Amino acid sequence: MSALKPCALALSALGIIAGSILFAQEVTLEPAKRFGSSVTGAIEGWFDNADGTHTFLIGYMNRNRNQDVDIPIGPNNRIEPGGPDMGQPTHFLAGRGWGVFTITVPKEFSVDQKFIWTLAINGMVTSIPLHLLPDYNISPFVDASNNTPPVLRLEEHGRTIQGPVADLSKAISRTATVGTPLPLKVWITDDAVYTSGTGAPPRAGRAPVTMFWAKYRGAGTVTFEKANPEVKKLATSESGFSGEAETTAKFSDPGDYVLEVTINDYSGVGGGGFQCCWTTAMVKVSVSQ
Repeated sequence: MSALKPCALALSALGIIAGSILFAQEVTLEPAKRFGSSVTGAIEGWFDNADGTHTFLIGYMNRNRNQDVDIPIGPNNRIEPGGPDMGQPTHFLAGRGWGVFTITVPKEFSVDQKFIWTLAINGMVTSIPLHLLPDYNISPFVDASNNTPPVLRLEEHGRTIQGPVADLSKAISRTATVGTPLPLKVWITDDAVYTSGTGAPPRAGRAPVTMFWAKYRGAGTVTFEKANPEVKKLATSESGFSGEAETTAKFSDPGDYVLEVTINDYSGVGGGGFQCCWTTAMVKVSVSQ
């Protein structure tokens, strides 16, 4: 086996408005390919919590344009110190995954401390630091126009989730059997705030919210009836918009899986490059034969 070769890292911090960093990431300069390329972590930024703790918002770039890849937790997918498993994905969709998971650190975590997320695949190794540099401080729960992320519930009267706060330790649990569709239903509310550079209204027929289901972890294949199910508007609105969406997931093999759902509002995927406004949540699924 040939030795793994490290990829050069490029640090960029873009989109400074009113003294605030609205977009920050660390990715490699390697160009995308159809397959046989690298996967790199991406730090979107970090935010403060009410209790004084801090949370990293983390995504990735899979440069295999036509290929989802799996990298099991271990030497080739590790976050250190403290890992290798800190809740990161093992399944990487082709392209850019925006803010797919979070890591919360205590309030004592200093600017001088950091984690390193290392990913190795196709003979290439990439590593990014996760740190609390001031320029990476973001506001993912409200933007300059007072737009806020959608609110979702994975159970009709269950707890509400708002913002890109997906955390494996807080995922709800389900059970399923191989080959039998697992129902997945989501209830959503959103303020339906829309802004654009020109002030123009949204185009006719554009949905206030869209959603996407994806495999996050698991050894087997997950097949969704619809990965992007339509969010149907409810007659009674709790907010600017209220809706629900349904789909199913089938699993090819027994084992433990994690699914992730992402809800985007009018601002689009990854908040259109600004760190607001979308919401993420995870579902753990134990699949038996």
